[in-house]
Amino acid sequence: MSKSLVAQLPTGPAEPAQRVPTDWTTGAMQGRIRRRYAAERRFRLMGLAAVTLSAGFLAFLLATMLWQGIGGFTETRVTVPVDLGAAKLAVTPAQLDGRGADLALAGAGLEGIVDTSASRAYGKDGDNLLSGGAWLTVREAIKADPSLLTRRATFDLPVASPIDVAYKGKGAPEAEAMVARLTPRGVLSRSLNTGFLDSADSTDPTRVGIWGAFKGSLLTMLVTLLLAFPIGVLSALYLEEYAPRNRWTDIIEVSINNLAAVPSIIFGLLGLAVFLGTFGLPRSAPIVGGLTLALMTMPVIVIAGRNAIKAVPPSIRDAALGVGASPIQVVFHHVLPLALPGILTGTIIGMARALGETAPLLLIGMRAFIAAPPRGLTDPATVLPVQIFLWSDQVDRGFVEKTSAAIIALLVFLLAMNGLAIYLRNRFETRW
Repeated sequence: MSKSLVAQLPTGPAEPAQRVPTDWTTGAMQGRIRRRYAAERRFRLMGLAAVTLSAGFLAFLLATMLWQGIGGFTETRVTVPVDLGAAKLAVTPAQLDGRGADLALAGAGLEGIVDTSASRAYGKDGDNLLSGGAWLTVREAIKADPSLLTRRATFDLPVASPIDVAYKGKGAPEAEAMVARLTPRGVLSRSLNTGFLDSADSTDPTRVGIWGAFKGSLLTMLVTLLLAFPIGVLSALYLEEYAPRNRWTDIIEVSINNLAAVPSIIFGLLGLAVFLGTFGLPRSAPIVGGLTLALMTMPVIVIAGRNAIKAVPPSIRDAALGVGASPIQVVFHHVLPLALPGILTGTIIGMARALGETAPLLLIGMRAFIAAPPRGLTDPATVLPVQIFLWSDQVDRGFVEKTSAAIIALLVFLLAMNGLAIYLRNRFETRW
């Protein structure tokens, strides 16, 4: 071997190259640091701007609803003197004790007497001043105190919708002129509209209420929860803990994921075809609405339940099996309690979506005019979102504030339901 080749061969391990320390004091490095800090500040400002914008939209929505809807919880009343003694109604106190009291007072012409008293007090247009149900206030007062039949009394009666809107500052010119004429006399006043909270639907905006729709929503959500929650949780437990990993299981999982994204109106068509067309269940009933919404809510609960069960550490299962617990005991005594907060989170999302749905309930007939609250799961009923939809389509301006007031009631109902679910979730939450 030549000496030149020998000289080129390495004679020992190569020494590692010495890394030159970064000089952070140079202009280039200081510029990099400034750009990095500027990027972090921009990111924080973008996040803060996004949160502020979202909060601003939410505040605008709530302020608009409160501004437009707070008047729906109040009503305008006018003082009307009624001389029932002079009218000499053909009604005896004995007739006011039985079930026929309402029929007896109506048949005696009480409504006409009240309208005549208003015309006598406020001119020829006085009868147009009163709401169509104003005489019902007098009727209830007579039933509570039969001595009113023999004397003169003064009643605060609800006014008609145009007068009510005008007194609140948004009425037609004719109604505003009447309000301007009556205001100096001090006969108009505003009070809490208790009828809006304990009445059902009506064609008169001064007599409408949300109790019928609220009770329908309550019964519908009860059916939805009782069906969707246990079936969804048990399905999630089986798919995650017991189901074999094969093609059929994969098909089921894909189907559940697809069902969670199906438009809600498809479930309405399904409910119409199956529950009404095949099984012949009563139309526009809470049980049908609950069954339809349960089909829509169940996939969401299954997906959330599977993710919550999967998040439980395997060490929990191993420890339970190690101390002698059976597989069933492991699932129901250890895994399910630890996964319950996540399952409740999915339930909150699903139930909140179901509470605000309108399209599937319209298809099964829950848009009917319901003048009385439902008494059971099979009685005709409607729900708050559908009631809001129906009122928003009315031409009477009195329904505008009633629609906003019903939206406020729906939001309160939603917040109360979610608040209860969040409390239960935090109550069962366990950290490891």
